[in-house]
Amino acid sequence: MPEPALPDAPAAGPPGAPAAPPLPRGRTRARGRTAAAGAPPPLAPVWPGSPQPLGARFHTGPDGTPGTNFALWAGGAESVEVCLFADDGTETRAPLTDLTHEVWHGFVPGVRPGQRYGLRVGGRWDPWTGARWNPAKLLLDPYARAVDGHFGMVPEVYAHARDWPEQDVADTVRDDRDSAPYVPKGVVVDDADDWEDDHRPKTPWSDTVIYELHVRGFTRRHPDIPPQLRGTYAGLAHPAAIDHLTRLGVTAVELLPVHQFADEEHLLRRGLSNYWGYNSIGYFAPHAAYSASGSRGEQVGEFKRMVRALHAAGIEVILDVVYNHTAEGGQGGPTLSLRGIDNRGYYRLGPDPRGYSDYTGCGNTLNVVQPHVLRLITDSLRYWVTEMGVDGFRFDLAAALARSLHDVDMLSPFLAVIAQDPVLRRVKLIAEPWDVGDGGYQVGSFPPLWTEWNDRFRDTVRDFWRGATGDLRDLGYRLSGSSDLYDWGGRRPYASVNYVTAHDGFTLRDLVSHNGKHNDANGEDGRDGTDDNRSWNCGAEGATDDPDVLALRHRQVRNLLATLLLSTGVPMLVAGDEMGRTQGGNNNAYCQDNETGWVDWSLRDDPAWSGLVDLVARLIALRRAHPVLRRGGFFSGMSLAPEGLRDVTWFGPAGREMTEADWFAPSATLGMLLSGQDIPQRDARGEPVVDDSFLLIVHADHRPVEFTLPGPPWASGYDEVLDTAREDPPGRARAAGAPGVPAQAAGPGQPVASGAAVTVEARSVRLLRVRPAVRA
Repeated sequence: MPEPALPDAPAAGPPGAPAAPPLPRGRTRARGRTAAAGAPPPLAPVWPGSPQPLGARFHTGPDGTPGTNFALWAGGAESVEVCLFADDGTETRAPLTDLTHEVWHGFVPGVRPGQRYGLRVGGRWDPWTGARWNPAKLLLDPYARAVDGHFGMVPEVYAHARDWPEQDVADTVRDDRDSAPYVPKGVVVDDADDWEDDHRPKTPWSDTVIYELHVRGFTRRHPDIPPQLRGTYAGLAHPAAIDHLTRLGVTAVELLPVHQFADEEHLLRRGLSNYWGYNSIGYFAPHAAYSASGSRGEQVGEFKRMVRALHAAGIEVILDVVYNHTAEGGQGGPTLSLRGIDNRGYYRLGPDPRGYSDYTGCGNTLNVVQPHVLRLITDSLRYWVTEMGVDGFRFDLAAALARSLHDVDMLSPFLAVIAQDPVLRRVKLIAEPWDVGDGGYQVGSFPPLWTEWNDRFRDTVRDFWRGATGDLRDLGYRLSGSSDLYDWGGRRPYASVNYVTAHDGFTLRDLVSHNGKHNDANGEDGRDGTDDNRSWNCGAEGATDDPDVLALRHRQVRNLLATLLLSTGVPMLVAGDEMGRTQGGNNNAYCQDNETGWVDWSLRDDPAWSGLVDLVARLIALRRAHPVLRRGGFFSGMSLAPEGLRDVTWFGPAGREMTEADWFAPSATLGMLLSGQDIPQRDARGEPVVDDSFLLIVHADHRPVEFTLPGPPWASGYDEVLDTAREDPPGRARAAGAPGVPAQAAGPGQPVASGAAVTVEARSVRLLRVRPAVRA
């Protein structure tokens, strides 16, 4: 515990001025032990260097001497020291005395790749005005390209005295204990890499199928990956992992956060960790714990090799990025990087500058309207594209980045910079279009270039299949690309990233097995995780041996997957859903770095679930083969030619076109006929795109329904493509002609006459290929 603090001395005014008033209670500084106590660390030679680029960059100096240039934006700081650490922990300091446009810089000769380093930044300690400089705390360079070591959330890493007797002002009392032994260090990295052997897939948005996965969790239990590679970038690059992705046919992986992140203290106290990684502290560094080859810069090369391997398989790499907040948390959080560099310059402070404006629910929010903060983010994004090879980004709580002074603003500096950046405007940009602040829900509001996670699709599809929708209006919009949300400003149907499940929430299997969450293992007394799951357990909560309940659950999983992959927009699957992965009903497994959070590969060999992988692969292949299922433009409800059909026609069970009144009437059955002859697209040679036509029937009632298949002018007949009622697991499959299974549904390719009334079984999806009617 530091010694009691003394008030700052009043500043002297000009001659004759009244004495300065005493500072408010709590505006204090500690006089206790300092990082410089005892013999001072040795100093390294420092040449002036350059203010550009920011961070630590190894190169040859002006006289041919190899070394590293260090540059740090620290606008309000009074001093900056680069601290170099030997393997035995010995610290050598290199003071940066050159200051150009608020950037402290210097070239340190002899510093080579692999060198570990940190920063000490000095300045005023005045939390009452937001100033929290404390040179006793070793800080991570925000531009560090690799990180070695782990954050231990011990008292020494906090810049304030956490155990101060008066807790209401504890954050204003400076703690001068050295944090260097308890924090990881940045690592100087050799950036040489020309990427000549890499070929980006450049998959068009309309052809994209996203597979969301966790680098560690996806491979941690994979039996065909060597144990030393499981849970790493190298594990994801292994042929066994890539073979599964190519078997499915997905075109992009969306990786949960791989920026260097830290565990929160409350999790460490409970013996848990931040498994998902939404607690970033290093925006340029691949998370070191996912590296099989080492953490002294080796993680950078391993990540690049992973990207190359995925690209070679035709798979793009999208990163889930967290630029809205950092791991430093709120007013009582640790000082790890930005807070100690310039708290007021990097974060949005609250009306009381001791605290923060929190639009993220994580204690702080980065102040993106500040040019240097915006530069930090865009420099990071460009780095991951140009030097690490990634193909796009999904922005966590993107609405927080789009806020100007207070409100979400679609003309904000962040969105404006992205729109004109020659690198970033060419990659895939996905917004999680909300934050936790007032006015933060912005689904459908992001500008062109952006796609969005469409939670309206998720909620509507979940509600439909659990029987909680009153009419069909919303479902019609979701199946056809959500034009009510995205048909403006030149946006296209692929602005909607459609999903039924994501990392956050139930797995697909749990969605049909639990009415409520079961998060006891998180240790938060059930306070964590949403209560709005829109799930249905099919008649029993959790595990059961009831064959009818299990059969219904399997069918519901198939229904949800078929709806997702046959809807217009960009589908997103979650790793393991195609195998029936379960988290035991935990809908917030963010801290479960164990078998709860990892993909269970034994399910591939489980007879109850093994067929699901094949179904998903068939659906994705069907989507890839038929442009009518992945349209690049919205439906108009009109034909391209006077003799043509409408590009989409909606039918009720009687086989008649839906009227306006039908859309408002209670119903659980909807037919959607997609005309492949009326697609408003041209191929690369300018020729019209022509495809087969399809009739999709979704039926969510618990009873079968007779559905009359439309005849001319829409069809002369049909061929069965998919019936989720017939995709039963082994031991429960039923042959055509068995009770409840009509002959017309005898399997894929089976012809069915137009005008025929076919039985659509309870809670099922049927897809039929249309045989065109002869046009006069």
